[in-house]
Amino acid sequence: SMSGTVVTIKCFEDNGLIRQVLSQPGGGRVLVVDGGGSDRCALVGGELARLAERQGWAGLVVHGCVRDLSELIEAQVGVWAIANHPRRPASAGVGSKDLSIDLAGVLVRPGEFLIADADGVLVSEKIL
Repeated sequence: SMSGTVVTIKCFEDNGLIRQVLSQPGGGRVLVVDGGGSDRCALVGGELARLAERQGWAGLVVHGCVRDLSELIEAQVGVWAIANHPRRPASAGVGSKDLSIDLAGVLVRPGEFLIADADGVLVSEKIL
């Protein structure tokens, strides 16, 4: 399980901006990534999960795919995604940060509070 204040990213099949953001101190925040629900490549893998752990992020919620599942399980950060995929994404850094994003009909805004466990993910305007 994990919880924290939301930081948002919108990117499509490119994880360069995700790496940039996770390279900054996380302070227990949660990175929510709108990857457009793509199932053609993974946006997050073991390397980025370890980076998030070292930088103090609580976790990541990815509307897209992840890879390196055994490494994600071992990492001390929460990772939620729609599926897994072995293919790497581009890493040019194309995308936007700190905007309201729509994830499968749920509007997620920077600064909101997110809590996630085995039953799912909840987002609230205030700490629950």
